[in-house]
Amino acid sequence: MRLSSLIGALLASAAALPAQSPVRSNVQVTAREVLAELIGINTDHDSGSTTVAAQAVAKRLLAAGIPAADVHVIGPANSKNHNLVARLHGTGVRKPLLLLAHLDVVTARPSDWTLPPYALTEKDGFLYGRGTSDIKNGAAVLVAAFLQMKRDGITPDRDVILALTAGEESNPDYSGVEWLLANHRDLIDAEWCWNVDGGDPLILKGKRIMRTVQASEKVYASYQLEVTGAGGHSSLPPRDNPIYRLSKALVRLQAFDFPVALSPVTRGALAGAANFEPAAIAADLRLVVATKPDAAAVKRLSAGSPFYNAQMRTTCVTTLLEGGHAENALPQRARATVNCRILPEESSDYVLETLRKVVADSQVKFSVVSPATPSPPSPLRPDVMQAVERVTKAFWPGVPVVPQMETGATDGAVLRNAGLLTYGISSIFLDRDDIRAHGRDERIIAKEFDSGADYGYALLKAFATKN
Repeated sequence: MRLSSLIGALLASAAALPAQSPVRSNVQVTAREVLAELIGINTDHDSGSTTVAAQAVAKRLLAAGIPAADVHVIGPANSKNHNLVARLHGTGVRKPLLLLAHLDVVTARPSDWTLPPYALTEKDGFLYGRGTSDIKNGAAVLVAAFLQMKRDGITPDRDVILALTAGEESNPDYSGVEWLLANHRDLIDAEWCWNVDGGDPLILKGKRIMRTVQASEKVYASYQLEVTGAGGHSSLPPRDNPIYRLSKALVRLQAFDFPVALSPVTRGALAGAANFEPAAIAADLRLVVATKPDAAAVKRLSAGSPFYNAQMRTTCVTTLLEGGHAENALPQRARATVNCRILPEESSDYVLETLRKVVADSQVKFSVVSPATPSPPSPLRPDVMQAVERVTKAFWPGVPVVPQMETGATDGAVLRNAGLLTYGISSIFLDRDDIRAHGRDERIIAKEFDSGADYGYALLKAFATKN
């Protein structure tokens, strides 16, 4: 046979072979199985149940040899949303470590999606499904790491507690972390908590840019502004009415910025971001984190990036508006809801008083809709940060570890308020330009989930055993 014919035959033979599946580690296999199972269980608060998901995980733990006395599916008696709490016993040299993820998800309407939201689908290198990024991916990684530690016969030097909870996305029956703290704190009490619902490592334009550690969160508060009037016939309008007066107040709020106030966490986050942003933005970031923030740089960053603006200061924004009662009548009432995300170092009293001063109108009445619950930052503990840096260097050399303040909210705030130090550390890289949590066709990068499972197990061993 001529050489060209031989090559052609070999190529044809190779083409006929079935495609080879990627070789996955045991942790990756388990993580994939758990993720598929959890995505397939509807755990939204409209029609789903976290109890079903908690029971499914409990079954896996019991099958792996975790004693029944150490596996609990618990929650309020009248709730369909229970929690899983399990314990892997260690030597007790150190206080326990709590692993935390929530099982509930934001409702997904199948008619809005191009793929089934409550089924795990792998397509074009992505994993699709409600919860793939918030935060059933993290729950699957924690379960896989917990089980692998048991299978490998590793005895940690501290108890490892796994808590998969209800009520993080919506908590009408207070069935989640709040309920556990109030009713079974002994089951989840720990030296500190590793919360996978935060601290996402990020990819930008295909490059891993940072490994974040969430150590603080903004505080949520909402206020109602209300103006009332006598009303009357719309054919006899005065120069002013409640809608006009409230509108002017809201315009004044729109033009106002709270002062810049950087904590050690946000200062470190902004300094780290300067290493990957374009030159002009990077220069402004470095000017902002200087001893005295440069006012012009602050102004440019605030105008160009809602994210960096929210990192630098407390923010308040009008989210709801209501006024009038009939199209042919003068309004008797106008209301607006203003939602604030308050820096953890600032008080809600200060924010409310500042809003009153900015509005500067005694006819605008303020009331509290959702009171603020202060959440103190967790200190950047050397043992936590060094373990994260060591494991990150082993997996992804050159990727910096950067502290982060969460501008949204997680159950970490609840735990911090209860005196339990909490660090948000997801193990799965997300594309910064393709964050789909709570959105349509939620997805993550498949290969990043797999490598994140191995990273998560390595991180658990670093946190739970002395090296």
